[in-house]
Amino acid sequence: MKRGKPADEAAADGDNDTGSASSKKTKKAKEPEAPVMYDDPPDKMTSKDGREANMKITSWNVDGLRAWVKKKGLDWVREEAPDVVCLQETKCAEKSLPADITSMTEYPHKYWASSDEKEGYSGVAMLCKTEPLKVTYGIGKEEHDKEGRVITAEFPNFFLVTTYVPNSGRGLVRLDYRKTWDVDFRAYLSELDMQKPLVLCGDLNVAHQEIDLKNPKGNKKNAGFTPEEREGFTQLLESGFTDSFRELYPEQANAYTFWTYMMNSRGKNVGWRLDYFVLSSSLLPGLVDNKIRNKALGSDHCPITLHIAV
Repeated sequence: MKRGKPADEAAADGDNDTGSASSKKTKKAKEPEAPVMYDDPPDKMTSKDGREANMKITSWNVDGLRAWVKKKGLDWVREEAPDVVCLQETKCAEKSLPADITSMTEYPHKYWASSDEKEGYSGVAMLCKTEPLKVTYGIGKEEHDKEGRVITAEFPNFFLVTTYVPNSGRGLVRLDYRKTWDVDFRAYLSELDMQKPLVLCGDLNVAHQEIDLKNPKGNKKNAGFTPEEREGFTQLLESGFTDSFRELYPEQANAYTFWTYMMNSRGKNVGWRLDYFVLSSSLLPGLVDNKIRNKALGSDHCPITLHIAV
């Protein structure tokens, strides 16, 4: 298989064909397969235990906040109208934020975290209609917190954590760091969960199972689908948390949230599910729906939305 290629490029390549060039010439050219798309079904509005959803949260890796604003991302947010908007990979220092977003009256309570050392790298944001009880930044460990990857907001009945998990990188150069992050972040979430239940959302930079990406076979040594990253996510779930999309749609294939810009991957739906809402188990009775808004453009990720009764 191709080594050292980032996961998104390998995803676009598809599974690797080891046939020789000469054998390919003699084979009849295959008709290109029609892409299998995912249609986000109508929103459910009632939980299993019969409660109406009363909280709507949207998460979106915007791949650069300033460019995303120019691509009319805020128009989509206004139409979706969630109670809280969580953004990842903002790549924007607070001093450089576009006025279009800082002046949004719909979300009077806005919180930003950006990289201390690298301008235009990483970064997360949280925009809230109602003021949280408390907001904190990072997870209390300097080696992680300097990159601006976590905001935690405390609400009366739950914590909301948004994160941009470190990518293991081309050639897996940051895989060891990622494994350290996974352990430390899981400990942070478990500690929060002892105080009150939590909703975790964001770009977790892992496709957990083979159903969560188009080309699992060709990506087992690529960032986002290594055994180590997948095991890290398994261990998080085993610590008392649930992947809400899989809880609701356990067999749903072709449901992705990220597509590389190359090779018309989005048009062909050659993608990965990297963006999640992960819930404390005690919140599951109030889980209503987890939407993948794959028609929304403006980034190489699409937004996801959680409906929950809390």
